[in-house]
Amino acid sequence: MNRKRNLLIGATFLATLVALGLGQSMLQKASAQAKGAMVQVPRFEVDPMFPKPLPNHWYQGQTIGVGVDADDHIWIIHRADSLSPNEQALDDKAGMCCAKAPPILEFDQKGNLLRHWGGIEWVKNDDYKWPSSNHGITVDHKGNVWIGGNGGDDGMVLKFTKEGKFLLRVGANFPAADSKAQDRFWKVAKLFEDPKTNEMYIADGYGNKRVAIIDADTGKMKRFWGAYGNAPDDANTGRYDPTAPLIQQFRTPVHCAVVSNDNVVYVCDRINDRVQSFTTQGKFLKEVRVSPNTLGDGATWDIAFSKDPAQKYMYLADGHDEKVWILDRASMEILTSFGSGGKQPGQFYAVHSIDVDSRGNIYTTETYDGRRLQRFNYKGMQSIEKGKDQGTVWPKSTN
Repeated sequence: MNRKRNLLIGATFLATLVALGLGQSMLQKASAQAKGAMVQVPRFEVDPMFPKPLPNHWYQGQTIGVGVDADDHIWIIHRADSLSPNEQALDDKAGMCCAKAPPILEFDQKGNLLRHWGGIEWVKNDDYKWPSSNHGITVDHKGNVWIGGNGGDDGMVLKFTKEGKFLLRVGANFPAADSKAQDRFWKVAKLFEDPKTNEMYIADGYGNKRVAIIDADTGKMKRFWGAYGNAPDDANTGRYDPTAPLIQQFRTPVHCAVVSNDNVVYVCDRINDRVQSFTTQGKFLKEVRVSPNTLGDGATWDIAFSKDPAQKYMYLADGHDEKVWILDRASMEILTSFGSGGKQPGQFYAVHSIDVDSRGNIYTTETYDGRRLQRFNYKGMQSIEKGKDQGTVWPKSTN
């Protein structure tokens, strides 16, 4: 009798333990589901020592373009004239500080300044006119440097050698929008080359409302399109309302147009807080809204891709919310983000442009009062709760 009783008590105790274990497991599973699934994403740390200080008492203005070339050199373009009255007083040559840096600057991987050129004073003849405001920079697979004109009546893009020798002007000055024009642009935002086809994709941009594609040798216009692959329309679409139905046209600025290895074109419709994807012939594929309640200057500023052959991850610069979003490129789902507002290394003040080198490191530039170039070193993969924001990605202690 005692033996049977002990067996019954033992079985009851074991059943209770199993039930408790199952209950704990279920609670943990429910808690994990409530918090969100874990995902694998690239991990980055800001490099607070990059780049090195500029020589000659030079200062950097609103920095509105970045491109990494085949040598992993980093090219930026900035607006040296984007000064406040107090800053202009510092540039009066009455003291030791300061002087405008040329608008185009090239850095090596150690952060050393290499070539530097450009600006109105750089023009030696009448072959071309330097834009009243430059915007966007890319280095093509032949080693040529392209920039866009973005000021009042700028309707051109310009092509140079790496030494700054003028090669080609596409477009001309024009003081109004014409998103169906075949021979000019208006207020270009970004340029991106597809080396497979020798074509230059132009986010056209702050005045026009389209993606335009030209031959990179001749500059001949090949095709263009608006939102959803529609014919672009320059009509005023009014202010962005996040609660209203999505409009069928881009709002200005159309801020980026970049092409993946598998020939998908991604377009930053900045004020509409969305990214649209297309075939290279302009057929609409899908879209994603990012931080859709962001008003003002919008959430979708520029795009770069991870360096694995499949380009699994999309990096999206958001200059209003001051972060870089990391998306799964295939599904266009947001996985995580990093960055926060501020002027310390790893923080952002209007993060504007983004690119990636062959090692997977991210480079960002900032406009408005940010006015700088930053590097975020790739540190391998990490497991993180899906959707979690990482904040300022400061280097981990090595002690």
